[in-house]
Amino acid sequence: MIFLRYESFRSYVRQYPGTTLLVVINVIYFIVLALQGNTNDPTHLKEFGGLISNPEVAPYGMLEPWRFFTAMFMHSGFDHLLYNMFALIVFAPPLEHLLKTSRYLIFYFLSGIGGGLASAAATTWFGDPQVLRVAVGASGAIYGVYGAFLFIALFRKTMLDVSSIKTIYIILGFGVVYSIIITRIDFWGHVGGAIAGFLLYSLFDRLRMSKLRNK
Repeated sequence: MIFLRYESFRSYVRQYPGTTLLVVINVIYFIVLALQGNTNDPTHLKEFGGLISNPEVAPYGMLEPWRFFTAMFMHSGFDHLLYNMFALIVFAPPLEHLLKTSRYLIFYFLSGIGGGLASAAATTWFGDPQVLRVAVGASGAIYGVYGAFLFIALFRKTMLDVSSIKTIYIILGFGVVYSIIITRIDFWGHVGGAIAGFLLYSLFDRLRMSKLRNK
């Protein structure tokens, strides 16, 4: 089972520096936000870098595109932060090990941006023109991690044990249902992140197989 963490703190930091760095930045930024105001207040989140989208004022979130990046490190409430950091700490290390840290970080950020784009697109297509929507969270990037493992579970099964494959299916199934039931959760951000992660890992996998064939 690749998702069970047995490492000591020092070993974890040494083996997974990329994931460790992401967790540290998320926690520090949350503390900054909490000290400055209410982390559940959309106006406060907007001021500090939340992703804004609106069918008329900010279609596809392109009014201030830098927010696609900053929003990945913001969370609306401690429970939101805790859930996402738990998922990152537990499920991301095996992917960092597979991709190596530099490619893993590129993968993470692109997945997060993919989730943000899907979220902003859904707001542009279906949102209320009178409402400026503010989205935050690492969920899009984390669902990108799940998307990568879904690709592995479907097309590279020999890389995973049976328990890990079942865990991936359960997490994604639960995530879809939970995202639909809880209205404050960004369903399209999750879907966009998962699709981005699936496609990105398929690209990395194709490049890896090409290198192996050329050896």
